[in-house]
Amino acid sequence: MFDKSQLMRGTLEGCILKITSLKATYGYEIMENLRSFGFDEIKEGTIYPLLIRLENKSYITSEFRSSPLGPNRKYYSITSEGVHYLHDFEKYWGRVSISVNKILNWEAM
Repeated sequence: MFDKSQLMRGTLEGCILKITSLKATYGYEIMENLRSFGFDEIKEGTIYPLLIRLENKSYITSEFRSSPLGPNRKYYSITSEGVHYLHDFEKYWGRVSISVNKILNWEAM
């Protein structure tokens, strides 16, 4: 069976950075955004370690904010380092996805 964990982790990091570049948001909302774009198998156990890793790399920051529905929530925002990393990710992803799609759609001659 195809081990998608490595491919998924790198891809999700770029997607999380994109989501946090649009607005400050919390983990569950990030997960729901990812699911709405087709990442149906995403679980909290996948998202939170990635958020910690992105924060440790200084690509995102976090702060607790009050929530209208209960306890405070930890909101994540992209940093300037994160913006640069996201820009590089977007350029590289564009090139890689075109190449992979060409190969996967290649018919034997």
